[in-house]
Amino acid sequence: MKVLIRRPRREVELPGRRRVREVLKELQINPETVIVVRGETLLTSDDVVGEEERIEVIPAISGGAQ
Repeated sequence: MKVLIRRPRREVELPGRRRVREVLKELQINPETVIVVRGETLLTSDDVVGEEERIEVIPAISGGAQ
């Protein structure tokens, strides 16, 4: 599978099928700081990503009220 990480921008290839949580763990990304999408579909940590698929890891940004 191909994983596009937006910050810092890089693309990583990982072999085999894996759950999203396993992908994030291998890439040492805290799952509470990102959202993961496949195309326009938001994935959960339990979703499985196939070997031929591409996902994006997008930082979750929140702002505070003033």
